[in-house]
Amino acid sequence: MTRRAGNRVTLLTGGEQYFPALIEAIDAARLEVRLETYIFEPDATGMAVVDALVRAAGRGVRVKLLLDGFGARAFPAALAARLRAAGIALLFYRRELATFKLRKHRLRRLHRKLAVIDARVAFVGGINIIDDSNTMPGAGRRHDYAVRLEGPILADIYPAVRRLWLLVRWSQIGRRPRRWPPLAVTTAAGGDQEVDFLRRDNLRHRRDIEEAYLAAIRAAREEVLIANAYFLPGRRFRQALVDAAARGVRVVLLLQGRTDHPWFQLAVRALYRYFLENRIEIHEFHASELHAKAAVIDGNWATVGSSNIDPFSLLLAREANVVVYGTVFAAALRASLLDAMKDGAHAIRRHDWRRIPWYARFVSWASYGLVRLLLGWLGMARLL
Repeated sequence: MTRRAGNRVTLLTGGEQYFPALIEAIDAARLEVRLETYIFEPDATGMAVVDALVRAAGRGVRVKLLLDGFGARAFPAALAARLRAAGIALLFYRRELATFKLRKHRLRRLHRKLAVIDARVAFVGGINIIDDSNTMPGAGRRHDYAVRLEGPILADIYPAVRRLWLLVRWSQIGRRPRRWPPLAVTTAAGGDQEVDFLRRDNLRHRRDIEEAYLAAIRAAREEVLIANAYFLPGRRFRQALVDAAARGVRVVLLLQGRTDHPWFQLAVRALYRYFLENRIEIHEFHASELHAKAAVIDGNWATVGSSNIDPFSLLLAREANVVVYGTVFAAALRASLLDAMKDGAHAIRRHDWRRIPWYARFVSWASYGLVRLLLGWLGMARLL
């Protein structure tokens, strides 16, 4: 992990801010566009991004699109053909071939959402290529975050994106397109913000994101505010939160109220009583689908990215977060999270949770046990 000063960081809240900024950057590209995403949905938003990529390729820009083989398993073949016909290089990370076979390696997904344009501008966050309104029935617009970055941090982000592309390309027999040399990264000072780029992979960066969270929580003196879509932390993470609360730190969790994975939410709720008994606040977001993976600690440490705080993100998937140091960005993100809590969430009270019927508690613990069973199959049950 390398903290780099002199960056310009812009917080983007939801697709309403993210997609116009992304498309504007693609339309300004002169040399290269690299885009990675877990989901690429061919809805109105997805097609607007497709059109921007095609326009870039038509100008002679090298365009490389990397999609996850599970998250984008329904990506239309006709659309893939259109992209390739336009000169866009398209690859899938661990393409799904057998629908009903469950193997451990299938859980090792490309979950990060990254874009790098001309090795000069980068986007990092949790927003897939999908319209915010394209969500579960009855929900409002999905709530999520990304950041736009310029500056020295590109020296870390661009090589990471390029390296994974090369790895996937060489892993696919029969695909040996021309290997273009890397671009010169533009690292001129874009601002005054200090940033760290964190990734999770299965080699040298297995626990970087988790360790960054733990270090910040253990150093907290005033407040830990975490918004996370799929929150099922392991023992060390839970203990760090409890220890912080015991020191008098205000610990606040903003979690999903509406979810597309009900059994997982039940497993998460099995931990509510433990957190509430240890003076940790829990707020469930019901206004829409909470998809955020963000946190602010003590008003000067903030992170945005793709990593959930669960065993699948922290131990299996490829993820990417940025940590931004300093009060300016942290204040903006904290204000956005507090607004979301105020307008779309309700607090889970300790005395109310105690009155939950026994059968509801049983279902939650059964779901938690199911997750542990799956982790046991993966050889990781002791971590939960």
